[in-house]
Amino acid sequence: MAKKVGILFGMEDTFPWAFIDKVNELGNGEIIAEPVMIDKLEQGADYEYAVIIDRISQDVPFYRAYLKNAAVNGTYVINNPFWWSADEKFFNNALMTKIGIPVPKTVLLPSHERPTNTSETSFRNLKFPHDWDYIFNYVGFPAYMKPHDGGGWRNVYRVENPDDLWNKLSETEQLVMMVQEEIVFEDYYRVYCLGKKYVHIMPYDPRNPHHLRYVTESKYEGEQLEKILKTIHDYTLKINEALGYDFNTVEFAVRDGIPYAIDFCNPAPDADRNSVGEDNFQWIVEHSAKLAIEKAKEFVSGKPNISWGDFVKDSVKK
Repeated sequence: MAKKVGILFGMEDTFPWAFIDKVNELGNGEIIAEPVMIDKLEQGADYEYAVIIDRISQDVPFYRAYLKNAAVNGTYVINNPFWWSADEKFFNNALMTKIGIPVPKTVLLPSHERPTNTSETSFRNLKFPHDWDYIFNYVGFPAYMKPHDGGGWRNVYRVENPDDLWNKLSETEQLVMMVQEEIVFEDYYRVYCLGKKYVHIMPYDPRNPHHLRYVTESKYEGEQLEKILKTIHDYTLKINEALGYDFNTVEFAVRDGIPYAIDFCNPAPDADRNSVGEDNFQWIVEHSAKLAIEKAKEFVSGKPNISWGDFVKDSVKK
């Protein structure tokens, strides 16, 4: 009986179908791929997927619950829905400081508005005022302010000075924001990482319009470029091994020859042919299909098959 690979997706319309076609091409009838179709979700029920690639549950809580139920039955979910539910960007940065990955100086800020159903007495452990002089001197200006657990460039602000920060913070309501050192970069890269082993480095410029961000070239050359690319490759693997993601992108800003990890919590990263370009699209389709087939072949029904990162695995070692 063929093993099934499913994909959960939303509005994207190039990657999912190409992924399905590639798995069916490479699977030789032993591994078949299809869109996941859900007409009911019974607790503990097994809907017989060996592997599911998740591209949408960050926006649809029902799908996240579906994936956790699938994982209980042994489905290998890419990415681990339990870890993805717990993860956020400020923790990622904190972890990077412990494993030797350069990151921008970052400080977490309390939400501008109190969370619903809280009062002043809910914040007895929070000192008022914050040590703003320390924060501003540590991070410096200009700086970037962004949600500590957001994505997709939503609610991201460039702030020029303390007054600018406070004014923009007043727009963020109950969001918990972090303020981060600006890395004025000479080069920028976005890196696909699949299965914590397949790495694809793409020159990228976030300052360009969306459809032109991958239309750029490295500013370094020769041995210096080779050294930078090798460092980025190694850092990418180290980051994803620590976090446990099987399908992720990592972004690096290179300043004075040093790659700083800027963004590395993208478990449903852009894989659209129209934005990433044809060569990058073909790479992500080929390698995501290869990874899914590998995991499907390893699948054993009823056995837990979820992948955890080194941070969690090291925490539970006896």
